[in-house]
Amino acid sequence: MEVIERTISAPCEGVMVEPVGGSSVGVLVLAGSSGRIETDRCRLLARTGISALSIRWFGGEGQPAGICEIPLETFTAAIDLLQAQGAGRVGVLGVSKGAEAALLLAIRDPRIDAVVALSPTSVVWANVGPGSDGNTYPYRSSWTWEDEPLPFVPYDDDWAPVEENEPIAYRTSYERNRQTFGEAAARAVIPIEKSSAEILLVAGGDDEMWPSLEFAQELASRGASAGRSVKVISASDAGHRARLPGEGPAAPSDRFRYGGTAEADAALGAKAWPDIVSVLEGRVFLGS
Repeated sequence: MEVIERTISAPCEGVMVEPVGGSSVGVLVLAGSSGRIETDRCRLLARTGISALSIRWFGGEGQPAGICEIPLETFTAAIDLLQAQGAGRVGVLGVSKGAEAALLLAIRDPRIDAVVALSPTSVVWANVGPGSDGNTYPYRSSWTWEDEPLPFVPYDDDWAPVEENEPIAYRTSYERNRQTFGEAAARAVIPIEKSSAEILLVAGGDDEMWPSLEFAQELASRGASAGRSVKVISASDAGHRARLPGEGPAAPSDRFRYGGTAEADAALGAKAWPDIVSVLEGRVFLGS
């Protein structure tokens, strides 16, 4: 399918990729802590007939340098743009910290019909990097809503990685943080049962960044307890960075261990792809 691609400058720097003739389905695509604009992923979605928008939500002009007290209204403004382009059905696809944002947004913005959360978390975390004031400490929430910071889990600074050198696996850090700050973790739970959106969670059991499969199962359990159907697609050998069909392997990192293998991550993405398209377009989950 032919697509049209254009850069945007408002509400943030970004890119919009649409099928020729437009689409009644619009999806906001959010990167994780890389902060990049997900142009290739938008192109992939547009070729299926979905209009896709990706924005830079931190690290840009006038934005915090890190993921620190990011207003969720940043994303509601992007939803406004999708609707202005003719989207009658709106979805959000996010990975890692972008998945955290997607789930939190769906709880607060009833216009969101579907969420695809790749390598999600079940709780809100403290900031990753500095805020608008240039400071990383003391820890603050990653997100705000209506100028109020969301409850969050801080980081245990006594944690030390097993590895003596980089790249480092941070999974045990996140596991320890929840144990150390149990009361904060209880307050920081993401209450997806309050969202009316259809929710699809994709996670790898070999995720070495954080325990995303455990998080996904917790989210699904919360949904089930409220009579909500939340689908989890997983693979025991995949890591933090599932790759969708048509995407090449993720770039290697000399800082972080993400787990999985190129083959396993691609297989998980291929397994999830039919359901991803299905839920974004508003069709019944395939295989459900």
